Amino acid sequence: MARKKKQEEASQGSPAWMATFSDLMNLLLCFFVLLFSMSTIDAEKFEALLASLSGDFSVFQAGSSMVGEDIYVASGATQMVEISQYFTEFTDSGGKDDFKEFQSPEDYEAQYIKEQQEKTESLYDEIVEKTEQENLDGSLTVEADKNNNCVRITIGGAVLFNSGDSELKKEALPIMSRVSDILKSYKDNLIKIEGHTDNVPISGNKYKSNMSLSMARAESVFDFLVEKKKMNPIRLEPSGKGEYVPVADNSSSAGRAKNRRVEFRIYTD
Repeated sequence: MARKKKQEEASQGSPAWMATFSDLMNLLLCFFVLLFSMSTIDAEKFEALLASLSGDFSVFQAGSSMVGEDIYVASGATQMVEISQYFTEFTDSGGKDDFKEFQSPEDYEAQYIKEQQEKTESLYDEIVEKTEQENLDGSLTVEADKNNNCVRITIGGAVLFNSGDSELKKEALPIMSRVSDILKSYKDNLIKIEGHTDNVPISGNKYKSNMSLSMARAESVFDFLVEKKKMNPIRLEPSGKGEYVPVADNSSSAGRAKNRRVEFRIYTD
C-alpha cells in the first residue's frame, strides 16, 4: 500500500498580498505628505478657525480622554458643549456668523414672548389702519390681545342679527363685506370666529340655549365668509361661547348689549 504524502506545512509569516498592500499605503502616505509640503496655509485664517472652534465648542483644548460624568468624551478631543444647555440665534452681520448665546431656557422664552408681542402690536396697527380706510371705525372695535398673540375685531350683535336670530340682517351685509376684505388680507393666519350672548335665558323653540344661539351666529358668519367671499375654510374656526365670556356686567342693559357680540380673533402665527 502506498504511503500518503505528508501535507505540506503552511508557510510562515504574513500572506504575500499584505506586503503589497502595505507598500501601497506607504506610497499614498508619502504622496499626501508631499502634497501638504507643497501647500500654503494662511496663518491668520487658521488661527481664527482654531479660536472659533475652541471658543464655541471646546475643541482643541486639553481635556479628558475617557467617558465620565454622563458626557461623551472622545479620545483625542475634548467634550462638546451639551446642546440642551444653549440656545443660539443666528443673525446676518455682513457675511459673518454671529451667534447670540442665551444662558437658560427662561431667557429664550422671554425673548420669544417679546417677539410675539411685537408681532401683535404690528398686526394691531395694520388692522386699525385698514378699518379706518374702510370707514368701519364707528361700527366695530379693534383690540390687541398680547396674552394670546392675536388681534380682536368685535362687532355688536345688534349690528349683525335680530334678537334671538342667527341670520345676518340685510343691512349688516355691507359691513360684513368690508370686514371680510380686511380678513382676506390675513388668509394665511388662523382666524377664530366667536359668537357671544348675554345671560338672559333664551325664549323660543328654535334654539334651546344661549350656547346654541352663539354657535349658530358664528356659523352664519363663517358661511358668509366662505360662500360669499370665497375665504379658505381651513383657516377659519367658528365657535360659540354663549354667556360664559362676558366683557361687561350683565346687570345693566348697556352691559348686556356689549356682551352680545361677534369676535374675530386674528392670530399672529
